[in-house]
Amino acid sequence: MEKINLAKKLSTFNDYFNPRIAGELNGQHVKLVKFKGEFVWHHHDNEDELFYVVKGSFDMHLHDKIITVNEGEFLIMPRGIEHKPVANEEVEIMLFEPATTVNTGNIENELTRKELKHI
Repeated sequence: MEKINLAKKLSTFNDYFNPRIAGELNGQHVKLVKFKGEFVWHHHDNEDELFYVVKGSFDMHLHDKIITVNEGEFLIMPRGIEHKPVANEEVEIMLFEPATTVNTGNIENELTRKELKHI
């Protein structure tokens, strides 16, 4: 058991859309990731995701609307809903999701990360 300092963990990497595992509980991963630019449209058949903004803000694009998530806010993305995160500036995110969750969900491309580093 040890406490986690989010700022310190987030300072250990600079790449985008490449989540790292910062903790695990009850079959869930607590992941840290940085975004800048557009991700890909995707959905997760079996997993809900929680996006908590540690620093900055981003837009979650859905087919019928765009939701802006600001620092200190979170958004729960229900399974099966197609979505695309977009960040005009760098944003730091903490994700809570089942350990089985693949970042690109139902698609596989150059942004897919199947093996994540622990930090």
